[in-house]
Amino acid sequence: MSIFSKLTRSIKEKGEQMGAEMSFFQHLEALRWHLIRSALAILVFAIVAFIYYHEIFYNVILGPTRTDFWTYRMMCNMGGFFHSLIPYIDAKGFCVGEINFHLINTDLAGQFNLQFSSSIMIGLIAGIPYLLYEIWRFIRPALHEKERKAASGFVFYCSALFALGVMFGYYVVTPLSIRFFVNYKISDSIDNLFSIDSFISSESMLTLVAGIVFQLPIVVYILSSLDILTPKFMREKRRYATVIILVLAAIITPSPDALTMLVVAMPLFILYEFSIWVAVMVQRKKKKNEETGLTVQ
Repeated sequence: MSIFSKLTRSIKEKGEQMGAEMSFFQHLEALRWHLIRSALAILVFAIVAFIYYHEIFYNVILGPTRTDFWTYRMMCNMGGFFHSLIPYIDAKGFCVGEINFHLINTDLAGQFNLQFSSSIMIGLIAGIPYLLYEIWRFIRPALHEKERKAASGFVFYCSALFALGVMFGYYVVTPLSIRFFVNYKISDSIDNLFSIDSFISSESMLTLVAGIVFQLPIVVYILSSLDILTPKFMREKRRYATVIILVLAAIITPSPDALTMLVVAMPLFILYEFSIWVAVMVQRKKKKNEETGLTVQ
């Protein structure tokens, strides 16, 4: 049986089980209130971000554009460490002495729209844990007691992995990308002037994509529970995963520096190996449950 047919069958079985207890319109009504509560939570976070936007804009949004940013200081320290091990490595090459970063606004209401849209984005990022909680509350009645216990940490693990991914995107991917694009020129006659909309959208995309990518262990857990993905399959396809991770790291960090690309790729390698471990744990637990069931019979 193919992967898609297994997934379709599982979703269909859950749908039939839920349909036996509630009608279609009752499901829609329940889902509507879950979505309304999630939207209200995101709105509250967005309003708070709008009120304190000046502090957030300078300390958070523009943080990666300043040389005293945490990432740049750690890079300088890392350069000194590598230089102490291998004297041929230039420690100054890791330090960021100056960032010629100039933002411009070309629309009449551009700065107001910027504050409004980025406040919504901040509210969405901050409200993701509550959104996951409401999703869990919606699907929880359709699960068996064992399934509820097995998925009891769904909200916590998803939120923790999303937070780690956002931090990785903000503290690693975003500053490295800024450092490269700011200094990249095809001609000295062209000055780099970045629109504020372009900067905000790029920063938001990098952080959100990183947060989504870090959900890989959760996806592997679900697919392993449905017998769609196995540790053996993931180990056999490790070489292909390595190539994909390196390509993804090269796209995320367009810097030609191989060391920079490896810095970004390393957490993704760790994430993949952790996902294999998750699949192993799921398989062991299912095998144990089957043996327990046979013993009882």
